Amino acid sequence: MKADFTQKLLKWNQLFNTRAMPWKGEKDPYRIWLSEIILQQTRVEQGLGYYEKFIKAFPTIHKLARAPTEKVFKLWEGLGYYTRCKNLIATAAFISKEKKGIFPTDYETILSLKGVGPYTAAAIASFAFNLPHAVVDGNVFRVLSRYFGVNTPIDNPSGKKLYTLLAHQLLDHEQPGIYNQAIMDFGAVICKPQQPLCVHCPQKNDCQAFKHLLVKQLPVKSKLLIKKQRWLYYFIIYIQDGVLVRKRTTKDIWENLYEFVLFETDEPLEPGDKILRSLVNKLFGRPVRIKNISAAFRQQLTHQTIAGQFIELEASLVPPALQGYELVKTTALKKYPFPKSIAAWLQQQSKPLQLF
Repeated sequence: MKADFTQKLLKWNQLFNTRAMPWKGEKDPYRIWLSEIILQQTRVEQGLGYYEKFIKAFPTIHKLARAPTEKVFKLWEGLGYYTRCKNLIATAAFISKEKKGIFPTDYETILSLKGVGPYTAAAIASFAFNLPHAVVDGNVFRVLSRYFGVNTPIDNPSGKKLYTLLAHQLLDHEQPGIYNQAIMDFGAVICKPQQPLCVHCPQKNDCQAFKHLLVKQLPVKSKLLIKKQRWLYYFIIYIQDGVLVRKRTTKDIWENLYEFVLFETDEPLEPGDKILRSLVNKLFGRPVRIKNISAAFRQQLTHQTIAGQFIELEASLVPPALQGYELVKTTALKKYPFPKSIAAWLQQQSKPLQLF
């Protein structure tokens, strides 16, 4: 059964797999690593444009390692999960300096790189160096769970161990890179999460989920994701031709990105709320006219829902309470990396108002 699965998968890959991506067949470990870091927790359709931008800006790992941090984060802007970008910068610097730009060629050393887990290490090892290490990602979990009819949750330690063992047993050791790409493509275009193409599946005769009408029930997850709700109110304080910003340095979402003056609450504020206006007066030590309050924005993260508004003010001096902020010309804001919600607001403002 296992040998049949591998044989049929490789045959499907050779005859019918038309899924095209710029990194498929790539042997340069730098480009493979870059694509895999970008694609962590990101859809291929979204990551494609970022990959192309990074390759154009940083064609070698030395170029990436020597680039200003803010330039790298600016290119990453909007992709989310910014810890990946931080790890990308750290690993590029390590390989460029400590390894003289030569990417590690064995699985264990690749796995030791910052930001690289078992899946990414297996992908780099098999694609670049043809080493026999099986990838286990969301697509692989789904394919194996359905094919073998396994209802062990994919998100607990025993499940991960079981699926990893299955993946290694199915791996074609002669062409591990081709096999790994094939099973991920198969999960993406045939054994899809929703509306899988079971009728056209070459594995359907042996697929336990298809036989027992369990396709919609598999794979199983045990954990219920609880999302935290946060309300962020950003004060855009204009002082002459500048605006106050700061870099987020705490261990929280959007670390190393920039933001305007922030006030976070546990509950949403109503327009004209006394708390909002009293805060403004406290910052400036006197009543200040609020120029504009934006419509509410909402941004969905994996574990958090972010909501809030932008409040625009004018001032003549930097308030004493905000001495830690940097006064940046409005025309220079486009150079700074911002969270998606702020970047979207800036883009919206730049068109009708021609501020930037």
